[in-house]
Amino acid sequence: MGIGQRLKSERERLGYNQTDFAALAGAAKNSQYNYEKGTRSPDCHYLLAVAGVGVDIHYILTGEPHQPGDSSLSPEESELLKFFRQISAADQQSVCKVVSALAMVAGQQSAHDDKTS
Repeated sequence: MGIGQRLKSERERLGYNQTDFAALAGAAKNSQYNYEKGTRSPDCHYLLAVAGVGVDIHYILTGEPHQPGDSSLSPEESELLKFFRQISAADQQSVCKVVSALAMVAGQQSAHDDKTS
């Protein structure tokens, strides 16, 4: 499987059509089509842009899914990340909002506990 096919599989995994996906990266639909067909290769600006919406760039370039090192993530974090990458971009945004809200509440609770100790 070439870069174009892997790029297409990532786009489809995230639930985008070619036009919308190309727009996220600041590219034209025709460019997206050519990338996926394998007649052109995306540049680093395109790859950085699509990485921002959850594309596994390591997979696109090497064919091997990125595996975070055991030293950086716990097994629970790795499993959560694996699931996160399998859901649509819209669902990823929802998850981020929920986690952000939970972190804010946890931070407020921690600050409150520090004041009462």
